[in-house]
Amino acid sequence: MQNFDLMRNVTIGQYIPTGSPIHRLDPRTKILAATFLILGISFNASIVANTLFLLLVLVITYLSRVPVRYMLRGFILGLPVLVLIFVMQLFFQGWTEPAGKVYFQWGILRATRYSFQLMAISLFRVISFIFLTSLITMTATTTELTHGVESILKPLRRIGLPSHELALILMISLRFVPTLAEEMERIMKAQASRGADISRQGFWRPDKAARMILPLIVPLFMSAFRRAEDLVLAMEARCYVGGEGRTKYVELHARPVDYVVVIVSFLFMLLLIFYPWPSVRAIMAALGLPDVL
Repeated sequence: MQNFDLMRNVTIGQYIPTGSPIHRLDPRTKILAATFLILGISFNASIVANTLFLLLVLVITYLSRVPVRYMLRGFILGLPVLVLIFVMQLFFQGWTEPAGKVYFQWGILRATRYSFQLMAISLFRVISFIFLTSLITMTATTTELTHGVESILKPLRRIGLPSHELALILMISLRFVPTLAEEMERIMKAQASRGADISRQGFWRPDKAARMILPLIVPLFMSAFRRAEDLVLAMEARCYVGGEGRTKYVELHARPVDYVVVIVSFLFMLLLIFYPWPSVRAIMAALGLPDVL
């Protein structure tokens, strides 16, 4: 049954209390800082900048005291799809630069220096995005994140947007990720006990993966609808009427370190977007190293 242990591979939505400096930051600080960093690297196509950004994310992960091996579990479920995307990018993006250095070519498949660079940038971005989004939920509880998002969206109430309801919807959706993974695991074990051919190795074959996933979709959706209905009934039983007039037991208070983190993250975003980052070849030439790429 270890092949169906999905919960250990779902990192988004899991809170891990370690008492680190990242945990002690205001949830609004973590949300804003992660947003600035993700926006900055999304508009940067430099392999050098993406490499440095990944190193920065690893340093933040180290400060959070969350094991890197645990963070890497978030890639396992989507690894077949990611490998397919990276391989296609490697062998089909080479034609976008006909004059580039060619490493491999066979028929329509063409791997060049440019396609290798694009694949590396995509890989670094995916790792950075998953680490950052996972760190937000691993270092803050669902209640803290709900209050943080609501506080950030509060200015939008002046134009009629319900900030509390939007924050609640976002956090419920986030909290449903491990819940649905647990339900999927239960359904897979139930079908395997009845003789269904379900194994983790099958996910590497698209035809077999499709045959395995299709029988799981209907029961998973039915279970999700039942859980959503239970949540609605529970909220109605507690007389939930929205965020109007609601008070909080714990108020959020930003410290000087929170302002520093937000400002530094914003400046780093501007640096990623507007700074003319040099290429690897330019750095190697400046250091007097031969161009072996």
